[in-house]
Amino acid sequence: MANIGVLGAGTWGMALARMLSNTGHQVTVWSALEKEVDEFSKNRTHPNLPGMTIPKEIVFTKEIGSVCTDKDLLLFAVPSVFVRSTARAAAPYIPEGQVIVDVAKGIEADTLYTMTQVIASEMKVPVKLAALSGPTHAEEVSRDLPSTIVSACEDLPTAEYVQNIFMNTCMRVYTNPDVLGVELCGAMKNIIALASGISTGLGFGDNAKAALITRGMAEMSRLGKKMGCLEQTFAGLAGMGDLIVTATSVHSRNNRCGMLLGQGVPAPEAIKQVGMVVEGINALPAAMRLQQQYGVELPIATAVNAIINEGADPREVVIRLMNRDKKPELSGAALEHFTGSAKGTFRKQ
Repeated sequence: MANIGVLGAGTWGMALARMLSNTGHQVTVWSALEKEVDEFSKNRTHPNLPGMTIPKEIVFTKEIGSVCTDKDLLLFAVPSVFVRSTARAAAPYIPEGQVIVDVAKGIEADTLYTMTQVIASEMKVPVKLAALSGPTHAEEVSRDLPSTIVSACEDLPTAEYVQNIFMNTCMRVYTNPDVLGVELCGAMKNIIALASGISTGLGFGDNAKAALITRGMAEMSRLGKKMGCLEQTFAGLAGMGDLIVTATSVHSRNNRCGMLLGQGVPAPEAIKQVGMVVEGINALPAAMRLQQQYGVELPIATAVNAIINEGADPREVVIRLMNRDKKPELSGAALEHFTGSAKGTFRKQ
């Protein structure tokens, strides 16, 4: 049994807190919203997770020092825009060597740091940081439906420690040393999910959705390769797996927000109607800067940014996307394999 502190009482933090408590761990949950602490402590329910009962064993606290003290593992589950302020507030109570797991998905706009990098930059002592990411909607995890996720850390023993803590009959956990790749996938897939939702809102069909998911993954992979990430990460759970679920699921905030945008609802009103943080919108400024910094073309992300931050008409943006210069699907070594070594002929198998 591990003693675990959870910072953040949103849907994902509470779904994981419940899961960890039900598998025998001692769990303490902190929220910056005092009313939230009072409500959850008393009612043992979450308004955005209908049907979920919060185990009586879970302890709630309003003191950040309490949730950070004497814990085997700390779980950062606040929205990406609050990760830095939360890490700064928690830092005085965190000892050297503390295992910290981040589940927020985003890239900080001004520093271009991933969430584990943001946390590390605020710590006063060396800590062990891992990212936990994959196709795992809180609504399903809170109901014990089968899910898979990735524990990403360059230090294999730490990745495996996190794997052991979160692994159970309903949650299968894999390890991956490519932390940057896993976190980049988590941030970028939300933008592609916005595009998928916009497509649905415009009345387009499955063909368009499939194209956006596939070409969106191509964008993510191109950027990741330039940044030194492993290509295999993008084909895995944190990449393709999370992209599929976020771009198609009714539980996806980004997908729902995109649908509203496609229907002509202004971005502020769309976010309000979703009622929760839409991380894809938060990730757009960083994506635009990364595109420029690494010289990588991100046409879908650029199109979403034009709609949300520049007031572009979604239908006109789609026309521009469809009328881009003709290109081959393959590139680099894959294209050379056929145009060079194979000389355009079929090879005997």
